[in-house]
Amino acid sequence: MSAGIELLTTQDYKAKLDQCIHCGMCLQVCPTYAVFGTEMDSPRGRIALMRAASEGRLDAEKLSNSFATHITRCLACRACETACPSNVQYGALVEPARVVVEKNRAPGVAERFLRWLGLRQLMPHVNRLKILAVLMWLYQLVGLQYLVRKLDFLPKTLKAMEAILPSITPRYRDYRKPMPALGARRGRVAFFTGCIQEAFLAPANEATVWVLQRNGYDVIAPPGQICCGAAQVHVGDEEMACELARRNIDAFMAMEVDAIVTNAGGCGLALKDYPHLLANDPVYAERARQFATRVRDVNEFLVDHLHVPPRGKIRARVTYIDSCHLRHGQKVVAQPRTLLKRIPGLELVELQRPDRCCGSAGVYNVALPDTADVILDDKMADVAATGANLIVTSNTGCYIQMIAGARKAGLSAKVKHVVEVLDMSYRAER
Repeated sequence: MSAGIELLTTQDYKAKLDQCIHCGMCLQVCPTYAVFGTEMDSPRGRIALMRAASEGRLDAEKLSNSFATHITRCLACRACETACPSNVQYGALVEPARVVVEKNRAPGVAERFLRWLGLRQLMPHVNRLKILAVLMWLYQLVGLQYLVRKLDFLPKTLKAMEAILPSITPRYRDYRKPMPALGARRGRVAFFTGCIQEAFLAPANEATVWVLQRNGYDVIAPPGQICCGAAQVHVGDEEMACELARRNIDAFMAMEVDAIVTNAGGCGLALKDYPHLLANDPVYAERARQFATRVRDVNEFLVDHLHVPPRGKIRARVTYIDSCHLRHGQKVVAQPRTLLKRIPGLELVELQRPDRCCGSAGVYNVALPDTADVILDDKMADVAATGANLIVTSNTGCYIQMIAGARKAGLSAKVKHVVEVLDMSYRAER
């Protein structure tokens, strides 16, 4: 028997497979079906593969080849879940399938090293990431980045990683210091700082803290928090993801707060999915459920708790880029748009396909850069058609991908997080 195949043979998994009625509504919203045009690269086709594996109709060779190829190509953007009339829980189907793929493949030395370095030695250790970010800042400052991109000599994976490197501002808040409410005190929230977000997009985290304080909240950032585990889930490393989940639950459940606030769509979905991830853990299953009920995306939280409306004018034509994990996973769609519309002077212009993925998808743009680039090019054409001079998003991966996409497409538009735009308005008022 192939390793891990028992994950696809449980009654619960088979019941989820049986929800699919093969109607094909998912095909038109699937980015990889648009790229490859093959049934097996659509959600319906992948579910057919999962069913075949579940019923033992795929031998070890097929699991390692065709099954692995088409499951790996999936972005897990969950657009199919939104489109599905039968409420198929595609995310809960594809995650175990990815674990099976990983258990039945033998990655090369270079891939094993990069995964070990990134997913186990860097992302769970934010201070190491900050050191790396400072080194990358120096790399940008002295002009090495320009030279590397000009000479174009990096191997494919490193080239993909370098291409999405944002412009870094290595100024980091000391979260050990008090972050009290400004003005009338409304409550107390815990802030999930993230790992990549904190190290490489520090201004977005700074703006998040300040906007929460401005609206009357004491902000605390538990020192024991760690990477959310989303990237580990994406590549099928369930063991590491569960370890990270337990540590975050311990860190955040030790304090009394009104909410656990995160400003990254991917992280938020991972945190809210802890009950699913730890469902079979006798110690943490119930604690994971309690933890998840307290998690709020920053847009979700602020739209109900924007006690101080932004009044400073921001004269900009803006388009909003939905995070797939925020839109399709957390179902947070209207809230960021509502916040942006409350900013005086700002003109919000919608994309033609706001539900379409940008190609970031965790580590997808590094693991499968060619496919990710095709998806990104389509997204940037949609962005360009809006004439926006400001691109706004609510997720770490989307933020970085949009910076790379704007540069690649030759667009002059700046990229900001929703909270950064709110922060700009508050400061313009002052």
